[in-house]
Amino acid sequence: MNILYEENKLTAKQFLMLRESIGRNGIEVQIAKALQHGLYNIIAKDYDKIVGMGRLVGDGVMYWYVQDVIVNPQYQGKGIGKEIMRLLTQHVETNSLPGTTVTIGLMAAKGKESFYEKLGYIARPTDTYGPGMIKHYTGRKNHLLSC
Repeated sequence: MNILYEENKLTAKQFLMLRESIGRNGIEVQIAKALQHGLYNIIAKDYDKIVGMGRLVGDGVMYWYVQDVIVNPQYQGKGIGKEIMRLLTQHVETNSLPGTTVTIGLMAAKGKESFYEKLGYIARPTDTYGPGMIKHYTGRKNHLLSC
């Protein structure tokens, strides 16, 4: 195994392939548009095969959000996800305004919380922070999905 990491090279096809490797689907045109509006992404490759990815979205100044950290199940447990998170965090540290505090947020997939806790993230709610919340919109007027 020879894992190499590349910045801002993620394609919609690669993104979709990785989502499918973990049993999730997507719409390629939607993914392509999302990539255009993202702040930064990392891919992990085993020679020419893409095996992992992670993205940063947000305003790139005060709020950074880790999104879509995915490692192909055949490559999980080999430190790839941890390295992707290290590189995403390094990008935030390098590109944040000196002397400021920023927030790096994320929504962990069910069962993956301990992975992020080991990297210093806290589960909410806490005594200080309320619970994280989400809402899904289907793209049709007045059509929200319950979570």
